[in-house]
Amino acid sequence: AGKTSMRSIIFANYIARETTRLGYTQDVEHSHVRFLGNLVLNLWDCGGQEAYMESYFESQRDHIFRNVAVLIYVFDVESQQMAKDLQYFTLCVEALRSNSENPKIFCLVHKMDVVPEDKREEVFSKQRDVVSEIVGDLETMCYPTSIWD
Repeated sequence: AGKTSMRSIIFANYIARETTRLGYTQDVEHSHVRFLGNLVLNLWDCGGQEAYMESYFESQRDHIFRNVAVLIYVFDVESQQMAKDLQYFTLCVEALRSNSENPKIFCLVHKMDVVPEDKREEVFSKQRDVVSEIVGDLETMCYPTSIWD
C-alpha cells in the first residue's frame, strides 16, 4: 500500500523516486524517532501481506494493540481486495477498542495520484464514509495522500 515508502519519506528524508528500491515489509519493523527534544515516537511498520495480518490479530493482538495512542492505517486506492482491507481495518478498530484507551485513528487514502483528478473527491469521500461507519465514536481523521505530492 506504500506504508514503508511514506515512512521513509517522512522520517528518513527519502525522495519519492528513491522509494522504488524498497521491498515489502516482512512482519513488523520497529523504529524510534526522537523529536522536539526528548519526545520519542515508536513506529511499528506492519507488513500488509495476508499471513502477517492474520498473525497480528491471532497471536500478537494484545501486544501490538496495547496502549496505542495513534493508529495510522493506509488504504491503497488501487487495491483489488478492498473488502479484505476493510475487514482488516475493522479488526484493528476492534483490537484498539479492547486494548487501548482513547486511541486516535488517522486513515490515509493512499495513491490518490493514480485516480483521475475529476474522480478524486468522490473516491476519497466514499472511503471516508466507510471508515466513519466502522470507527463509530473513535476520534478519526481521513486524508487523501500520495508520495508524489
